[in-house]
Amino acid sequence: MSIYQKASLVQIPSGYKAADDKLYSVVPSNGDGDFTVTVAADATRVNKDGLIESVVADQARLNYDPTNPQDPHLLLEPSRSNLITQSETFTTISKSNLTVADNTSIVDPQGNTNTKTLTATSYDQPRLEWRGTAVPASNTSYAMSFWVRYNTARYVAIAHFSQTGEYAIFDLVDGEVENDVGTQTAKIEAYKNGWYRVSKSFEVPSTASYNFWKFTLCTQTAPFTGVSGEKADVFGMQLEAGSYPTSYIPTSGSPATRTVDSAHLLNQTLFTDYPFTVYANAKVDNFSNVAFSLIDSIASNKYLCVQFTSSSQIGVLRRDASNNDSDYYSFSYSIGDTLKIAISYVNNTSYKLYVNGTEVADITSGASIPFNHNDISLGQFRIAGDTGTRNSINEFMLFNEALSDSELQTLTS
Repeated sequence: MSIYQKASLVQIPSGYKAADDKLYSVVPSNGDGDFTVTVAADATRVNKDGLIESVVADQARLNYDPTNPQDPHLLLEPSRSNLITQSETFTTISKSNLTVADNTSIVDPQGNTNTKTLTATSYDQPRLEWRGTAVPASNTSYAMSFWVRYNTARYVAIAHFSQTGEYAIFDLVDGEVENDVGTQTAKIEAYKNGWYRVSKSFEVPSTASYNFWKFTLCTQTAPFTGVSGEKADVFGMQLEAGSYPTSYIPTSGSPATRTVDSAHLLNQTLFTDYPFTVYANAKVDNFSNVAFSLIDSIASNKYLCVQFTSSSQIGVLRRDASNNDSDYYSFSYSIGDTLKIAISYVNNTSYKLYVNGTEVADITSGASIPFNHNDISLGQFRIAGDTGTRNSINEFMLFNEALSDSELQTLTS
């Protein structure tokens, strides 16, 4: 018998019914394993054709990789607001030393003709600028993102006024981050029809007078020096409070907010006690996120989960009303990596953890955590006392037994 045939629950995000708020499980097929999803109306995803599209309320966001549209993943994200009030027309954005013109000959990332072409009219910082109000008293992270397409300007940059030593330069020909200076990482992601989404995050200091961003046409080494006459095609400007960019939030006159996603299986009866095994295939969206959590939905102090703690640690958090056991293990990975995680909960005090084919932990005498965790949440730490963080999921399975070492290694390899 294959490992997959042993599973009592198999959730490979593929089928959904928005009218019933359901994400169907492959196993069981009678509905006992279907997850209830909550999704904001008009939240966006990338469809199987590689284009950005809006979904109806509570339609599971099955999001595809635009460069490799095979199996989708379940997109689960925190609540975010796009502070740019005209994300596609740029009419409320300041412009310096460049012009903005319609370019209906270019299909935009939504499959429409809302592309704008920026043309530098001077070498001196040809740019779009967004100036917000004074930043909060405490330091706050913001992420700015654009969809950009090569026209004649090979390089573009994102920078923050108060962080003059931090910026990112992007190469639109090779599709690479040419130069990333600062404490938070820049990204460039390929989309259909030659588009890239470029993004850069900054922690804006409390000493800053304004939250003041720049998007520039530039040269390979100088983020504030351009070439007069060079052009870049752009779409979908987004600025959001957070340490990383999330899915597109279109605006047309005022800031817009996408509410938080959720995917829950409450009062499940597929297993009721130890031993059991949980498997999750997840892309690391951010540190402190979790791949899954087995919880009591009405209690904030009952959970079994695996946490993406930091770039050098992964955590196993176990808790009930009386006991709290948090273990952290050395494991190197980065935001954007995909981890295959299997944890076999053997009994109250014992578990084994495998990640990407490697045994990370074999605990035989940990704190005693009796089982009282009959609810399942994907990519969410807990329901009662929700922290608001979310993490996307590629695949999730449960086994009503403790898998062997060889099975755990095979499953996560």
